[in-house]
Amino acid sequence: MALSLNLPTATGIAPYALRGTPLARPAAGTQFNRIAYSAAHVVADPLAAVDPWLTAAIDWDTTIAYRQHLWSLGLGVAEAMDTAQRGMGLDWPTSLELIRRSLDAAKDHPGAIVASGCGTDHLDIDAVKSVDDVIRGYEEQMAAIEKLGGKLIIMASRALARVAKSPADYERVYGRILSQVKQPVVLHWLGPMFDPALAGYWGTDDVDAAMDTALAVIAANPTKVDGIKISLLDKDKEIAMRRRLPAGVRMYTGDDFNYAELIAGDGWGEQPLHGQSDALLGIFDAIAPAASAALGKLAEGKLDEFHAILGPTVPLSRHIFAAPTRFYKTGVVFMAWLNGHQKHFTMVGGQQSTRSLQHFAELFRLADAANVLEKPELAVQRMRALLAVHGLD
Repeated sequence: MALSLNLPTATGIAPYALRGTPLARPAAGTQFNRIAYSAAHVVADPLAAVDPWLTAAIDWDTTIAYRQHLWSLGLGVAEAMDTAQRGMGLDWPTSLELIRRSLDAAKDHPGAIVASGCGTDHLDIDAVKSVDDVIRGYEEQMAAIEKLGGKLIIMASRALARVAKSPADYERVYGRILSQVKQPVVLHWLGPMFDPALAGYWGTDDVDAAMDTALAVIAANPTKVDGIKISLLDKDKEIAMRRRLPAGVRMYTGDDFNYAELIAGDGWGEQPLHGQSDALLGIFDAIAPAASAALGKLAEGKLDEFHAILGPTVPLSRHIFAAPTRFYKTGVVFMAWLNGHQKHFTMVGGQQSTRSLQHFAELFRLADAANVLEKPELAVQRMRALLAVHGLD
């Protein structure tokens, strides 16, 4: 008998019978022909005696266990990024401790890759008066992460977006930071749909002009840049920028609406990296087994099977990342709870409250359709518990 439950819809309550089939776990040692980072979430400690809106209490064991899960699937970890609620509940001291613990844990997983977010979020933004203040902020975090042996993801800076007066200010800041890095970094361009405070990044609201500035920074420092992750939710902009990158510099797609198509690529140009995207995605946290299985098929040249696995996850991702996009972390953590990777649906900063019951019900249906409910019986049990909390028995 099919598993079923009653779920809210736009017009009332209706029965829903699960129809998805959980994906088989990819074989250990599956090889990829793309670099794939999952921006990983943090697991809150619901038993800590803190005020959740003010203090980040982390369940460290479960948080690190989830990273071990990602590494076991062949995925890299993009650490202490926005998926980990950086800037939305996770402060810099806690972020640095997260990075330290993640790098330590990675040593027990041969081949595990980790890149860590380096930003300026420890600064009092109201006290930042110049780009020199921003540079010092970046340098402080850079030194702390590199001291741990970490690779850097140079995160977009709210402080820089506030004080920069022109594209030249961005070129100055990034030029200074890149001149000092110990190993090639990933640059990070997050659109305002993810963080409204980053509107006008690179010195303009014109995306094409902003792209010119970012490309100029990379062209001036090609040996210092491993790649750039852009999250604009515009596949045409990503493809256009990808085709203009210097040889050897990767495009890490951050497009949670169009990732399957962008990772598969279009084969454009003589440089292989101009015709395909690697990945640095928050959605890979929520669909890790599917991402791993699909990337394995892509590496085997089985493009139809790649799309058959990953394609059905795209509607789920578009729902999780629906506006207000910055609340997508709630859907990511909800999926981890449904799939048994944590015992509770509680988030740093109380962010579990940012989405409606209607949103969660549709997410549940889409996750089933995408075959990413890893333990359907448990998922139904937990969905029923959430419904009960909202008065639906």
